[in-house]
Amino acid sequence: MPQKLAESFPFIAAIDLGSNSFHMVLAKADRTEIRLLERRGEKVQLGAGLDDQRQLSEEAMERGLDCLRRFAQQINGLPKGAVRIVATNALREALNRNEFIRRANEVLGHPVEVISGREEARLIYLGVSHTLPSAAGKRLVVDIGGGSTEFIIGENFEPLLRESLQMGSVSYTRNHFADGKITPARYAQAYTTARLELMAIENALQRQGWREAVGSSGTIRAVGQAIQSGGYSNGEVTAEGIAWLKRKLFKLGDVDKLDMDGIKPDRRAIFPAGLAVLEALFDALQLQTMTYSDGALREGVLYDLLGRHHHEDVRERTLGSLMARYHVDLEQAARVETKALSALEQVAETWGLEGDSHRELLSWAARMHEVGLDIAHYQHHKHGAYLIEHSDLAGFSRKDQQMLALLVRGHRRNIPRDRFAELGSEEGDKLIRLCILLRVAILFHHIRGTQQMPRMKFSAGERELELTFPEGWLDANPLTQADFEKEAEWLRRVGYRIQAR
Repeated sequence: MPQKLAESFPFIAAIDLGSNSFHMVLAKADRTEIRLLERRGEKVQLGAGLDDQRQLSEEAMERGLDCLRRFAQQINGLPKGAVRIVATNALREALNRNEFIRRANEVLGHPVEVISGREEARLIYLGVSHTLPSAAGKRLVVDIGGGSTEFIIGENFEPLLRESLQMGSVSYTRNHFADGKITPARYAQAYTTARLELMAIENALQRQGWREAVGSSGTIRAVGQAIQSGGYSNGEVTAEGIAWLKRKLFKLGDVDKLDMDGIKPDRRAIFPAGLAVLEALFDALQLQTMTYSDGALREGVLYDLLGRHHHEDVRERTLGSLMARYHVDLEQAARVETKALSALEQVAETWGLEGDSHRELLSWAARMHEVGLDIAHYQHHKHGAYLIEHSDLAGFSRKDQQMLALLVRGHRRNIPRDRFAELGSEEGDKLIRLCILLRVAILFHHIRGTQQMPRMKFSAGERELELTFPEGWLDANPLTQADFEKEAEWLRRVGYRIQAR
């Protein structure tokens, strides 16, 4: 398998659309490791373009798209599956994110995924773990971003606790240091706001415990370098160094005067806010020192991408855990999955469902369609959809979860066509087609394995599906025949015709 990956994807790339900076890494897959070939990063400050109504300004969008046009040249020609692009807090918050994502997709030629805060935390930990040497005991990893801060406690390569808080250097700059003036009162406000946010998670973090603390963001690197320039460390962040640096900021009084080693000109404006957040978490978690790691979200995305190609897909483990938690009938799920994928193979070309992503979605939905039964039998399809859409599912983007939830929501009774249409006419219609295949596979195994089921053929037209059973089988099995007659009524509501004969 490693050789196959190297042949199929000689290069892989990850792009991180952060609230402050956009980053890209290009790498070569070398067995189960990656060799970084290129790093690029630009201060875009996308999060600074969010207004009080959570609308992303056109100016901020253009800053981001200009950066992505430069990134696009680097990944031009890389095949689908070799590039993964993740977006974090700014696009999580922006209500008009779909407009930016649509334009970004056109520029890059690869889809942008908006990921949850806890998924961001998982990927950050993965990047840090692969960058630092292994160490005995638990490790606390902190990443102060532009709009959110992620906290992870893990051991070796496994995160044990993941949290994400709404506090970051760009958002706190906008709220506390908008005009660039640094005063003790403003700093105290930023610090206190961060301490209040931290109260929600500090006890849980301290209960886990850790042997070393590691920071992985540009803010933490800059603070460490600034402290080093004052002779208070060798590049790590220390409590003593933070206190010295804070006094120095108050003396300077303005971000334009922050001409210090380690603080680049494009970071000066957000530096006081980042320091306030860092001091708050040092105090809340009673830290004395924190080292820095170059590995971060983008490296984690690369290793996650590598894992998917080596059949070490965290999404599979996530779904397995969810199925176990909600006592899914594994034998029935496997039967439905096999039949659904068999149907997909026969109609994929006609229905435009030939991509690996379509097969993955249908496979996941077949395994997960009964996850809501553990809540209640009545409307279990709605319970299951809610669990999938609103759980923190490691490895999944928000859109992945939304589409999977829609398939589970639509696997019985009425298909909510308006919800599918929210994905766009083409994508929404393809998802309805996957939903139809799932529904057919479920009906086929309605009797739950107590009866030997025959082989059947599927053929599709533009908006129709024909099922051919062995001659006389439907007449001899009136329950299945009645199921498909009822199904024909449901599918007419979404403009599809099904015929079983």
